[in-house]
Amino acid sequence: MFSALRRTKSISRIALDPPKALPDREGLAIVLIVRDEEAHIGEWARFHQKAGVRHFYVYDNGSVDGTLVQIVAAVGVQNVTVIPWTQKLCDGNSGAEIHNQVLAYAHAVANFGDQVRWMAFIDVDEFLVPKSGETLMDCLAHLEGEVNISLPWHMFGRNGFEDAPEGGIVANYTRRHPDPMSPLKGMCNFKMIVDPCHVTAMKVHSIETDGSAVSVNDRGDKASASDRKKPGFYSADHIQLNHYYTRSNAELMAKITRGSNMTQDANDHLRRVMRKVDQIEAESVEDPAAKRWFGANYPSQA
Repeated sequence: MFSALRRTKSISRIALDPPKALPDREGLAIVLIVRDEEAHIGEWARFHQKAGVRHFYVYDNGSVDGTLVQIVAAVGVQNVTVIPWTQKLCDGNSGAEIHNQVLAYAHAVANFGDQVRWMAFIDVDEFLVPKSGETLMDCLAHLEGEVNISLPWHMFGRNGFEDAPEGGIVANYTRRHPDPMSPLKGMCNFKMIVDPCHVTAMKVHSIETDGSAVSVNDRGDKASASDRKKPGFYSADHIQLNHYYTRSNAELMAKITRGSNMTQDANDHLRRVMRKVDQIEAESVEDPAAKRWFGANYPSQA
């Protein structure tokens, strides 16, 4: 009970005034908070740069390896902005911890959002896969009038790998849970692509624009934040969000050891992660969408 209370005693929604759009703003930027992802961030960054991402805003949560060197080497120093983000902040009155990832997202919107048409908020184990066009901007073209897009997780497991395989993530991890809208706890969730100049409140998996949490799927169908989890809202016709939740077993264990972005009991964190892993791998289907797209652009990677 105590550990559950600790998890919920946090500030996970941050309201803000949206920035005013610059007249020449354009393109798509990704915002991520990262720690010690040297092994994979280069592949992740190359994938998304090839998919048309204009800029990467990297909030570095205390990396001690070559994470930042690798992303700069992958996409060029001019395309990366690094913000040191090693902190745990609490409300001075209640003592509630302020969710560090949400705080990073709000900071990015307020300080850089005026420069781009779209901002995506994802992690290094999440890949935005173009499906209806060559680039992500092509896949967003039919949603030009929208400001808030929800993309459901497609949850990938260990694919039988004990240790990290040669050839990277996209080429090797091709099996996922069959139902992105699964009712099982923790399996159905979303990440967002939004117009930052309309953002009025941030959470990790839900963003409010113009004072509303209503968003659209990649077809343009609207739903409230809670109604997104209904099966009819599912779509990955244009952009598919792959969440490589585990990678190899060795990497999964290292991820668990690092802990989450929030202060919580280590044993409770282990139980929650492994419960989700078991659910992902209980049944799986082959999904080559990312491998097919990346292989067409980087044949040696696939």
